Amino acid sequence: MDEGVILVLTCLEDSSADMVIGHLVARGAQVARFDPGEDFPKTATLSCAFAGRSSREYLITPSRHVDLEKVRAVYYRRPTPYRYDVGSQLEQFARKETKFGLGGVLASLPCSYVSHPWSLARAEHKPLQLRVAQRAGFTVPATLITNCLDDARAFAATHGPIIYKPLRGAAIVDSTGALCTIWTSTVDPTELDERVRFAPHLFQARVDKTADLRVTVVGDDLFCVRIDSDLLDWRQDYNRLSYTVVEAPPGLAEKCVTFLETLELRFGAFDFALSQDGPVFLECNPNGQWGWIEDETGVSISAAIADLLLENLK
Repeated sequence: MDEGVILVLTCLEDSSADMVIGHLVARGAQVARFDPGEDFPKTATLSCAFAGRSSREYLITPSRHVDLEKVRAVYYRRPTPYRYDVGSQLEQFARKETKFGLGGVLASLPCSYVSHPWSLARAEHKPLQLRVAQRAGFTVPATLITNCLDDARAFAATHGPIIYKPLRGAAIVDSTGALCTIWTSTVDPTELDERVRFAPHLFQARVDKTADLRVTVVGDDLFCVRIDSDLLDWRQDYNRLSYTVVEAPPGLAEKCVTFLETLELRFGAFDFALSQDGPVFLECNPNGQWGWIEDETGVSISAAIADLLLENLK
């Protein structure tokens, strides 16, 4: 193994990254962990010089001096987002410069990424996912993205029962000040009203499912786990779930790999509804959680990610 460094970009509290780092260290790899959105510039220093056809780049953290030219792989896990929309105008300017300066350097290293941050950002868009899923050969539920009330009502009449899910999952603060999550939920057509006009809404035909499949793909490795519950959206209550490691249905692995290659991703956490006719594509989280699946089932996702990061150090 050469003297290259594996750079892990993630927040402090990330047990999944801890699992991967454990494998890397056990195999003798040099690992540098850094949270750009949180650590810079408070405790870190960056310098990147370009001259002619050469460059000299380094990053100093409280625990490491990282020669960025020696970085062979980047694990872009879950770094703290760059925050540049708060504080004084000068603070906002400095934070935006951090995103495009530090973030630009970290995204332009001549090495492999799992996965590249620009590919991750693009793949977060559900309309793009649905188009790519169709081209990859997945079965996709009838879907409507609209802010037109008449179209929403017509869709419900044609494809009901229907569900709603947010285009970008995020917690919101309700009228009482409590933090809440918008889960996938069944839509009562009689409740569709002018509020639909306020934003694009994603409606889908509800899949008559017998179970869910969480399919985690790391490079060419695939881990398929059946999730049984009585929930429409199983993320609502992990205590009501049971797990079974299963073989992927025929052709699913190839379609998943095609999907990821199209979006230039090296990891994906796919969700499928398992119907009597086979798996139905719901979405792919390009940087989804997987640690709990490994804890519950013993599938070796963390080792597979470590293998992928070590490819260029062998």
